[in-house]
Formats: sequence, structure tokens, C-alpha cells
Amino acid sequence: MFHAIVPPYLLEQLERSAGDPSLRARIRQSLQHDAVLRTRPAAGRERVAAAEGGRQRKVYDGENGTDLPGTLARSEDDDPVQDQATNQAYDGTGATWTMYKECFGRDSIDGAGLVLTSTVHFDRGYANAFWDGAQMVFGDGDGEIFGNLTASIDITGHELTHGVTQYTANLAYEGQSGALNESISDVFGSLAKQHALGESAADADWLIGAGLFRPGVQGVALRSMKAPGTAYDDPRLGKDPQPADMSGYVDTQDDNGGVHINSGIPNRAFYLVAAELGGNAYDDAGKIWYSTLTSGNLSSSAGFKDFAAETETAARDLFGDESPQLAAVTKAWQTVGVLGDQTPLMNAAQTNLETSTPPAAPSDQQPSEQQASAE
Repeated sequence: MFHAIVPPYLLEQLERSAGDPSLRARIRQSLQHDAVLRTRPAAGRERVAAAEGGRQRKVYDGENGTDLPGTLARSEDDDPVQDQATNQAYDGTGATWTMYKECFGRDSIDGAGLVLTSTVHFDRGYANAFWDGAQMVFGDGDGEIFGNLTASIDITGHELTHGVTQYTANLAYEGQSGALNESISDVFGSLAKQHALGESAADADWLIGAGLFRPGVQGVALRSMKAPGTAYDDPRLGKDPQPADMSGYVDTQDDNGGVHINSGIPNRAFYLVAAELGGNAYDDAGKIWYSTLTSGNLSSSAGFKDFAAETETAARDLFGDESPQLAAVTKAWQTVGVLGDQTPLMNAAQTNLETSTPPAAPSDQQPSEQQASAE
């Protein structure tokens, strides 16, 4: 299954609004590749398990072509090479493996030592990164809006976590189950970065794709888990459409039913739990989400309420009926309008987003002070 970090509506908006014809052509090519990849299975590439367990990485150079995996550039225990993207992919996949192993006892993506395979320099100017069901693939970015996709550990962790979901809950990639699929990848992508940097929940930026935008773009990242809807506000990209609670839930057929949009709601729920509990987010909060994902109790079509209830069950099983962990989980889901009296929030939900029409910033709308200062 093809899962890409940059949502299709964002690229579509950029392809329509960019004034530079060469930039529009590069973005259009990225969109065309993504459309093909969504219909192409990952079959034919071997899923290799490490012979003796433990972390095993292989990074290939696509050499600006589209045949996968490409030419082997660096393997486990090899010294760094001259190519920065190769080293970044090696480090990012390693950091994700280490977080899963040290925090949750999981041996690679499948739990059984799967070799982490990556390809860098995919195509020319490809403005995305994706997990295709068997491996990671990174583009170099278009050079004007998006930089190199290997630069952010959280992007790598996000995409590899689609693999973890694939091997566990296998959440359907549409509607609320798809938004949960995306949110879980954001959660553990952020945790991979926090773990690698030794950050507490209070110290973390809670951004997905920080540093991805090139100078001149009015935004700080693709998404903000702490404050969904504030990550960017740019004349070319439009305004970040993610809702922070159910009052902003977007009912649309675009983006597989808004999977990259409505994921802001469960994203904020996790942030609220982590912030309430303090310390490291990959400890108590991370354990609750990981237990929920791997419990076997989630159906592939689980919605937000189903997932919220299972996180309450996980918190209760791990920490007890009267625990602050359970109280934090319940409070967070109530705050975002998924649990409790949802009527006021649900009645206010947005249901008029036109198919294939991503939200765009009004022409007179200015970016937030935070975004402007990040330029």
C-alpha cells in the first residue's frame, strides 16, 4: 500500500498556484508518479528478515530513476558515505528502529527483524517520500518549496510506522480509519525524533516535517500535533486545513476521505495526553498508543470513538482504573470532542468541502507570527 508524507491536496494546490512554470511541471510530475504508485503493488521485492535479528539497514541510490530499489549505497555497520541523503536515510531508519526496540521491545517494522530498505534520489525533483508496503522511498524535493525528504527523522519514522500498522491493526486507508492510520504514523514519527534527540514532551516541537520547507515558504512544517491548523499559511500552499477537534471535522471524498486532514484530531489527543502526563512522551503515552495499535482489538475499519475507547482500555490495563494515565486519556478525547457529549462539536462539523478542492488561504490572510518568524 502506497503511503506518502505530502498530502495530494497540498501538491494539487501548489500545482495550480505556483507562478513558475518549471516548478508547476516538477510538482505535476510528482503528482503523476504518486497516482501511478497508488495503483502499483509492492510485490516483487523481497521482504528480508535479518538472519540473527537486530538492526539491519540497506540504503540504495535511485540515481534519479524510478526503478526500485536501485544501487546499494550503504549497509548496516558501513562507514558514512559522501552522499548526505544516503547517510540521513541510514540514520533516520536506525533511529526509528531503536525507538521501537528500546521503548516497546519491537524488532523492526514487522516485529520479526525485517531489514529496513530505503531508496534515496528517487526520480528528479520528486517532492515526496513514501512507504510502498516493502520499503521506504525518498525524493530530493523540488528545490523551491520542498527540500530533501531524508532530512527529518519524523518523516522517516512516520513512513516506517505505516509498515508497523500494516503488520498490526492494518487500518483501512479511508475515512476515520485512514485518519487514524495517518495519525499513528505522526505519533510514532514524532516519538522517533523525540527519542533520538532525548526530548521530553515539554521540550518537543510536535511538528511533522520541520525543516522540510525551503526558505521563503510561510510555514514551519507539514503538520502540528500540538496546534493542528497552524503549520503553514502560504500563498502557494494555502492554509493548513487540519482541525483541532470534531467541530472542524471535514467530510470530503478528497484525500481518501480526508485522511491527512482529520488526522489532526487524534494527533492533538495524543499531544494532550503526553503534555498532561509530562516526562517523555514515548513512555506512558507512547505505551498506551502502542498497546492499542498492537492489541488485536481494533478492526480495520475502526473509527475515532473505537480507537479512543481502546486507548482507555489500554491505559486501564497498563496503569489501573484510578490512574492519572487513564484520566489523561479520557480528558484528551473529551477535549477534542470524540468522547463525551459530542453534539455541539459534531453539529458544527464542516461538511461542505468540495471534492478535489483543498482549503486555500484567503488572499488577504497573513501567516501567524510564529510562521513569519520561522522564515
